[in-house]
Amino acid sequence: MSSHPDSSRPPMPTPLPTPATQAGRDGLDALLARPRRAVLAFDFDGTLAPIVPDPEQARAHPDAVPALAALAPKVASLAVVTGRPAGVAVRHGGFAGVPGLEHLVVLGHYGAERWDALSGAVTAPAPHPGVAAVRAELPGFLDEIGSWRGTWIEEKGRAVAVHTRRAEDPQAAFEALREPLTELAARHDLIVEPGRMVLELRPPGMDKGVALTEYVREVAAESVLYCGDDLGDIPAFAAVDKLRSDGVPGLLVCVGSSEVRELADRADLVVDGPEGLVRLLTAMTGYISPSGA
Repeated sequence: MSSHPDSSRPPMPTPLPTPATQAGRDGLDALLARPRRAVLAFDFDGTLAPIVPDPEQARAHPDAVPALAALAPKVASLAVVTGRPAGVAVRHGGFAGVPGLEHLVVLGHYGAERWDALSGAVTAPAPHPGVAAVRAELPGFLDEIGSWRGTWIEEKGRAVAVHTRRAEDPQAAFEALREPLTELAARHDLIVEPGRMVLELRPPGMDKGVALTEYVREVAAESVLYCGDDLGDIPAFAAVDKLRSDGVPGLLVCVGSSEVRELADRADLVVDGPEGLVRLLTAMTGYISPSGA
């Protein structure tokens, strides 16, 4: 009798981690039981792409798009929900023209913009006039309240952001700027969205939770997965909690960071950065039959 393994048997899938909460376990079970009715949604920066000092240099983890493309045909839909302009996320993610990702959508600017892989088109309403006003005022405003070496402004089209990660003391700069930037935003009917060493001034009324809820309802999903890493993902976590209370099972994944304990504490699973997320997606793919369910 041969002592070699039976090569005709399919390889055993990588073991899946067990969610820490019952709601998370129910969400994972529902996703695996009926993947064709599941929406899987992801933040971009810090989740699919590693955090880098210059956001313009951010790119999806090299294994992220292949992992998404392997999983996508087995589920209802994949969505990237980001504060970036949709087109920028598509370029930095390398999502366009990828076999398997034909039904991917990118909900940019917290859902104000939408890119569909099938059409390759971005749809969006007219920009909020307050963003242009803040963009013009912000450089002089920062000079007035005090110069923070290394602090810089990022133009985001429908929003504008002030980054402090390059400052001598990033956290001190972040805290010092938070209140005055909130006051500036309010004067122009905008809000401030804090993140990991970044303060983004953007229009109110749209956040990742609103965008995710609307998309889940649009595709009539029966389960939802959301993965994020930052304070801007908290509304999406809250949206999944609300969907669960309405009978839609969900799984919340924090792409781990010691900078955002609040998100990790609310998650059902914590994975170790974009690499950990890729491992999770690969493991999930192994537990779903080729035709889904």
